[in-house]
Amino acid sequence: MLLSPEPLHIPDGFLTPLLAAIGWLFAAIIISIALRQTRQQLGERQVPLMGILAAFIFAAQAINFPVAAGTSGHLLGGALAAIVMGPWAAALIMTAVVSVQALIFQDGGLLALGWNILNMGVLTAFAGYFSYRAMHKWIGRSTSGRVLAAFAAAWLSMEVGAIAAAIELALSGTSPLRIALPAMASVHALIGVGEGLITSGAVRLLQASRPDVLDAGDSAPGRLPAAFVASGLFLAILLGAFSPLAANSPDGLEYVARIGGFISLAEVPAFAFLPDYTIPFITHPAVTTILAVTIGTLIVFSVTLIVGRRTARKEV
Repeated sequence: MLLSPEPLHIPDGFLTPLLAAIGWLFAAIIISIALRQTRQQLGERQVPLMGILAAFIFAAQAINFPVAAGTSGHLLGGALAAIVMGPWAAALIMTAVVSVQALIFQDGGLLALGWNILNMGVLTAFAGYFSYRAMHKWIGRSTSGRVLAAFAAAWLSMEVGAIAAAIELALSGTSPLRIALPAMASVHALIGVGEGLITSGAVRLLQASRPDVLDAGDSAPGRLPAAFVASGLFLAILLGAFSPLAANSPDGLEYVARIGGFISLAEVPAFAFLPDYTIPFITHPAVTTILAVTIGTLIVFSVTLIVGRRTARKEV
């Protein structure tokens, strides 16, 4: 039984143990570099913004939107996090999000977690960041130019992650590259439109309300007022309350797995804590989903704050 993987969340069974181990190795190396880079670039006053972004991305990922061809998708968020915080801090933010999804909600396999972090966190962050910076410089620094660059960068980041996942499926012998690559790229090209719209909308909102957040680049803005942090966390929790309205259509990877005939390879998770974003002893479908997503949002926010405070340089 496959527990409704989100786009690019690879379940156990799709990758060989050797390739999964390589993914863990690469992820550990990148995370260790990200910790050092973030310590050099960010101060402790900027850590709350990392928590807000992580909470928002986690809550947004719980809401699938319908796209063509009978599929659904949701925000990945790597490009958005990188545009605001820089790629290294964004990689840490996305690592927290993807890890909590796997460990608490059994969303994505534990063996495949290394590649899920790389595909959804590292690759999306760096592809989104560098394409945004290049296009923003080329298009111009007006609000419309910034928004357009954010849309294009977010779309591209989705495609880069999808192509990487297709290559990993091919290397594992799960699906030939000639089948996996066009299927993953085409489905996620459609999902990427939603990614671009949400990311560009968030950038437009930040440009109107807190332009310093976008202007600071790698260093991120200065100290944020407590009211701004509390409001950001509240909005993330409020966003998660809409999770029961998520589309029921199969999302990107699940759709490709079905048409490719390898969905039966997905393994049942070894344990079930809050599986499929539900609380086992609460039977009402809407209530159990809302509470589970709220718990996850708070956990991601807290984990990111802890990591950020242990990582960022101390300031007087």
